[in-house]
Amino acid sequence: MNLAAAIALIGMVSVFGFLTGVHDSAKLVATVISSRSLPSRMALGLTAIVSFGGPFALGTAVAETIGRDLASPYLYTTYTLFATLVSAIGWSLLTWWRGIPSSSSHALIGGLIGGLSTQAGISVINPGGLTKVLAALFFSPILGLMGGYLFTLLTFQLCRNASSRANEVLRIAQIPTALALAFSHGANSAQRTVGIMVLSLIVCGVQSDFTIPLWVTVLSTAAMACGIGIGGWRLIRTMGARFYRIRPIHGFSAQLASAGVIGSAALLGGPVSSMHVVSSAILGAGSAERLSKVRWNIAQEMAVAWLLTIPCTALMSAGFCQIALHLAASQ
Repeated sequence: MNLAAAIALIGMVSVFGFLTGVHDSAKLVATVISSRSLPSRMALGLTAIVSFGGPFALGTAVAETIGRDLASPYLYTTYTLFATLVSAIGWSLLTWWRGIPSSSSHALIGGLIGGLSTQAGISVINPGGLTKVLAALFFSPILGLMGGYLFTLLTFQLCRNASSRANEVLRIAQIPTALALAFSHGANSAQRTVGIMVLSLIVCGVQSDFTIPLWVTVLSTAAMACGIGIGGWRLIRTMGARFYRIRPIHGFSAQLASAGVIGSAALLGGPVSSMHVVSSAILGAGSAERLSKVRWNIAQEMAVAWLLTIPCTALMSAGFCQIALHLAASQ
C-alpha cells in the first residue's frame, strides 16, 4: 500500500473538486444575482449548502460511470491519475483566469483519456463507456438550450395578461428553482470527484474494489461546496451580465430547464457539464424573447472552449504522463 501517494492524490482530487465549485458557482448564482432575487453572498452560501446534499440523495451512478465504465479501474496507475489531475487543474485555472466558463467534466474526461491512452494504449478505453460519457456531454447543452427556450416561451404565454406583479412573483420563484439547480448540480458534479478519489484508493492499494466509502463522498462534496461558497466572480460576471440583461423570467426558465437536465443525467449516470447546460439554457431563455437580445460573440467564445477542452486536456495529460514514465524509467 502506497499511503503517501494516496494522500497526495486525494489532496489533488480535493483541489480539483474545489476548483469545480469555483467554476460552477457562476452557473448556480449568476441568474439570481443578476435579477436581484438574492444578495450575492446569500446566494452563494445557500447553493453551497444545498449542493452538498445532492450526492447523498440521487445515488452514485455518475461516480461509477467515471470510475468503472470508461475503463477498468485496475488499469490506472498513479502516473495516469497524477497526469489527469494536473491537466484538469491547469485547464481550470487557465480558463478561470481568462474568465471563460469551461467544463470541469470535459477537462477530467480529456485528462483520463490522454493519460490512460499513454499508459496502456487507446484500446483499453471501453467504447460503450466512452460513448455514454461523450453522448451525455454533447447532448446535454442542446437539451438545456431547448429547455430554456421552451420554458421561457411557456412562461411568457402564461404571463401575457398578468400585471406587473408577475415580475416580482418570478423573482421570488427563482429562489426555489436556484436551489433545485444547486441540488441537481451537487448530485452530478461532486460524483466526478468521488469517482476519481475511489480510483486513487484502488491504485494505491488502500482498497481492492470500486466501493464508495462515506468519507469519500463527504470530502468530495465538502471540497466542491467550499469552492461554491468562495465564488468565481470573473465567471459570474460573464454568465450574469455579458450574455444579455437577465430578467426574472429568463432566470426562472433557465434554472428550471437546467435542473431537469442535470438531475436526470445524475440518475442515469451521465457526467454532464453543468456549466454548459446552464449557459445553453440562459442562451435559450434569451433567444425565446428575441434572437438579437443575446450577445452571440460571447456564446461563440464559450463554444470554442467547449470544443477545445477535451483534446487540449487529453494532450496535456498524455504529455505529463509520458514525462512521468520517462523519469520513472531513468531511475
